[in-house]
Amino acid sequence: MRREWPERLSLLLADEMAFAAGLVMAAWLLRRLAGAEAATMVQLTPDAMSTLLVAKLVTMTCTFFLRQMYHQPRGVALIDLLFRLFTAVSIGVITTYALVGLLLVELDYPRILPVYDWLTTLLAVVTLRGIHRTAWGALRQHGFGRHRMLIVGAGTAGQDLVARVQRRPRLGYEVVGFVDDTPGRTRARGLPVVGRTSQLGELVDALAIDELLIALPKATRQELLALVSQCHREGLAIRVFPDVFQIMASEVQISDLDGLPLLMMRDVALRGWRRVLKRLVDIAISVTALVILSPLLLAVAILVKLESAGPAFYIQERVGLDARPFPIIKFRSMSQDAEDATGAVWARRDDPRRTRLGNLLRKYNIDEFPQLINVLLGHMSIVGPRPERPEFVAEFEVQIPRYTERHRERAGITGWAQVNGLRGDTSIEERTKYDLYYIENWSLLFDFKIMARTFLSSFRDPNAY
Repeated sequence: MRREWPERLSLLLADEMAFAAGLVMAAWLLRRLAGAEAATMVQLTPDAMSTLLVAKLVTMTCTFFLRQMYHQPRGVALIDLLFRLFTAVSIGVITTYALVGLLLVELDYPRILPVYDWLTTLLAVVTLRGIHRTAWGALRQHGFGRHRMLIVGAGTAGQDLVARVQRRPRLGYEVVGFVDDTPGRTRARGLPVVGRTSQLGELVDALAIDELLIALPKATRQELLALVSQCHREGLAIRVFPDVFQIMASEVQISDLDGLPLLMMRDVALRGWRRVLKRLVDIAISVTALVILSPLLLAVAILVKLESAGPAFYIQERVGLDARPFPIIKFRSMSQDAEDATGAVWARRDDPRRTRLGNLLRKYNIDEFPQLINVLLGHMSIVGPRPERPEFVAEFEVQIPRYTERHRERAGITGWAQVNGLRGDTSIEERTKYDLYYIENWSLLFDFKIMARTFLSSFRDPNAY
């Protein structure tokens, strides 16, 4: 994409410095840590150091290039970047010493060196990438290297995309406006409707658009192809926001039948060893967390009891695995008689039924800590679809396609929908899409990613109430 080459060059130079720094630091650590045993260990001579340094720079550069580490798309989550760096550095270091051992058998180095080298290189690369990410975010926020974005579709999906872009100015997107065919619509979310879909190609060229987002969830394949075919601008990135979750959330694999390519969808929902593995992880995390947090849990229970009349814990029926009800445990954050007059209703921002302590507990999600007991008892999982009350489930099952499929797995304290901002008084239909995606694309790494993002966002979630 245009204007990207300075960023890619800076990434390349940063990584080259990190590779070199990693090996130098490794050699230094080797000499310092070896101590009294240095005399009995193989030492790294200057010639050996030079040979390893050249081999490492070449190997790591090739590894990072092949794994597309010099191309960093905007909007990549920090946890995803860290995992990619961990993988690339690991492959690069292993390959470096494997090649040195195969091609330069006369080169001798301490056996512990690859371990030090891996640790220091990883630290150097992560540090430099972090500095680079922060610096470029600040530059983009102030207008440098901005990408002009045009959104096709000014409906709910398009406006939601604009809201997400506006919440993250460090991504460096400038939303020019919408392209929409709705009669009489001239503006949406403060942005102008610049034209109709029949004018898309002309608008992309005239407005110098860098990125096009097609937010038409109900568009047919023919309509999408017709839109894309209008756009011939060099370097234009096109992304489509389709309503694919309602028609398939399964893993898709490409196969062939006598040379004819086919898409194969298979159900990868949790079962067998996957379910056992997930359950073991849940037990380990819940037991560890309950032990560590026990003083906090006791203190919060006492404070809740002292602040207002009623029990410290609030027990409520929710729907979980196989649509079976279970008692969810939370710290009480509302007055004891909160639903006597209203019945079952959604919690809302500035809810007058909450206590003063309840506001604090909900803001930082502390009221949900007792759900670790539900996890230990097997009612819930650490990660999974958020459970709803039976009254709401009965309503959503009628209104939302595939809603009942959320109950194929245990409900979770956190989930893929929640870390993407869909919690509190947000769209249940959108939550369902994210939940189905999680269920049918589960992996243990996916769970850890959601846990990490939950922790990172727990102190800045605007929908926590």
